Amino acid sequence: MAMETSGRVVVGIDGSASSHAALRWAVRYADLIGGNVDAVAAWELPGMYSWSGPVVDADLDEDNARQGLVQELRDVLGTEGAASVRALLVRGNPADVLLRAAEGAEALVVGSHGRGGFARALLGSVSHRVAQHADCPVVIVRSKAS
Repeated sequence: MAMETSGRVVVGIDGSASSHAALRWAVRYADLIGGNVDAVAAWELPGMYSWSGPVVDADLDEDNARQGLVQELRDVLGTEGAASVRALLVRGNPADVLLRAAEGAEALVVGSHGRGGFARALLGSVSHRVAQHADCPVVIVRSKAS
């Protein structure tokens, strides 16, 4: 998954306010360094790790997730801004997906808390893990709401 593009900035997107703040930060930073942005969202099947999950149509769920990612980028950046960002939907654990995507990147940008974060926690589990294991600089962005 690693792309050999100089100035590539990878940002994790999960629908949270802090990931939206991270996306805006990543776009501004990429503009400053003359780079480009890969907005990466991890996608997992519901019940994927449990023995009893609902019957799902994986292709339909993935299509819905991809459409949701594209719409989220438009909502945060506007249509023109979203067009300048490469949207990547990757199946897997969010921290693992982001670490792979950030190989060779200029920076990895994540929000301080994802959708499942506890409000009082200093960092969410994904931001904590990528900060410890990424091969590139990691920027952790807080939203004004957190």
